[in-house]
Amino acid sequence: DVQLQASGGGLVQAGGSLRLSCAGSGFTFDDYAIGWFRQAPGKEREGVSCISSSDGSTYYADSVKGRFTISRDNVKKAVYLQMNSLKPEDTGVYYCARGSSTYGGPYDSWGQGTQVTVSS
Repeated sequence: DVQLQASGGGLVQAGGSLRLSCAGSGFTFDDYAIGWFRQAPGKEREGVSCISSSDGSTYYADSVKGRFTISRDNVKKAVYLQMNSLKPEDTGVYYCARGSSTYGGPYDSWGQGTQVTVSS
């Protein structure tokens, strides 16, 4: 079975950092783009970042550019999201997902999510 496991969330003060991890199993990891999404209470889920399967191309939402960095380690079958200079508006449940195309979506498998809470 295809599985994605997100971890690394927690409570942090504004200006702090967290590193999220997404571990994949049950599929050929390096054949797929991986994306990070988040959902804040009362808001729709939004795309945060993604990394391609082929050349390591990355995408960032404008709201996180310059603060977040996505990377992948295909040997460990993991994708990471380094989040720096966190703001209260970064609070939400963060999900990783498998992209069905080289550079991203549509996304066909989702992890269970990890909570990120940024206090002011």
